[in-house]
Amino acid sequence: MNTDKRKVVLIGTGMVGMSFAYALVNQGSICNELVLIDINKERANGEAMDLNHGLAFAKSNMRIYAGEYSDCKDADIIVIAAGVAQKEGESRLDLLQRNTEVFRSIITPVIKSGFDGIFLVATNPVDIMTRVTYELSRFGAARVIGTGTSLDTARLRYLLGDYFTVDPKNIHAYVIGEHGDSEFVPLSQVMLATKPVLSILDNPKNSYSLDDMHSIEEQVRTAAYKIIEAKNATYYGIGMALARIVKAILGDENSVLTVSCKLCGEYGQRGVFIGVPSIIGRNGVKEIVELDLTEEEQAKFKASAELLDSYFDGLKL
Repeated sequence: MNTDKRKVVLIGTGMVGMSFAYALVNQGSICNELVLIDINKERANGEAMDLNHGLAFAKSNMRIYAGEYSDCKDADIIVIAAGVAQKEGESRLDLLQRNTEVFRSIITPVIKSGFDGIFLVATNPVDIMTRVTYELSRFGAARVIGTGTSLDTARLRYLLGDYFTVDPKNIHAYVIGEHGDSEFVPLSQVMLATKPVLSILDNPKNSYSLDDMHSIEEQVRTAAYKIIEAKNATYYGIGMALARIVKAILGDENSVLTVSCKLCGEYGQRGVFIGVPSIIGRNGVKEIVELDLTEEEQAKFKASAELLDSYFDGLKL
C-alpha cells in the first residue's frame, strides 16, 4: 500500500458516502487524494465539484475528482458505500442477494484494475456484505474490513459518559456482535477509566443501577430505528466512523476499533465476519483483541455469529 500518496476511492456517493467524504475534507490530513465513483457519473461529478469549492475553507489540501474503476489501481483504500434499498415486502435474504450482485459489479472491475490495498465496507447489513467482499475479492482477511459496531460503540460511550457525567473518551466499553438486533454490550468489560463499571454499580453509595445499564444498551441497539423514524436515514455518524477507520489505517495508528472482521477461532468462531475490538494499522486488521467474556456473554456472541452465518449460507455467490 502506498502510504505516502494516501489515496482513497469512495464507491457510492449517497448520503453515507458523502458524509464520509465531507468528514475527510473537514478533518484534514487524512488523505491526499479522494476519488468518487458512482453508477450515476453526473452525480459523482457534481459531488466532487461541491467538495472542491469548499476546500478554501478546509484544513486539508486534497485532490478530489470523479473517477473510473481504473483509478482504483494505486489506491490505498476502497470504501464501499453503495447498495440497494429494501423494497416493500422484500425479505432480508432477497435484499442481500440483490446487494451481492451489486457488489459483484463493483468488486470485479476493482480487482481487474490491479488494486492491492484495503477494502472498507459500510453497506448494510455490513457484516454479511463484508464477508461477501472477502469471498468475491479473494483478498487476505486482514485487508477486508467492515464498519461493524464502531458507530454502536461510539453511541454507547456517549450515553455512558452522559450517565456517569464523564468525558466519553474516558469510558472504555464496546458493542460487539452483529451490527443489528443481536448486538450486545459485554458489561463485564465496561470500564470508567480503570474502574470496572460493575463495581461502581455494586457500591450502595451510588444511585447508578444495572437496570439503567440495560436501558442504555437498548438505546444503543435501537438508535438507528429512531433516527430513521425521525429523518428517514442515518449517515453523519457512520460517515465519521468511516473517516476514523481510514485515519487509523493511513496513519498506521494501531488503534483498537470495533470493526467487522473475520474470526479464525476467536470467541470459538471461524469464518464469520462480525464486530469485535481489533487493532487497526496500515495493513488492516493487525490483531483481534479477544475479550474475556462471561459464560452468558459468550452465549450471546455465539447466537449473534450463528445468525450471521445463517444469512450468509442462504446467499448464492
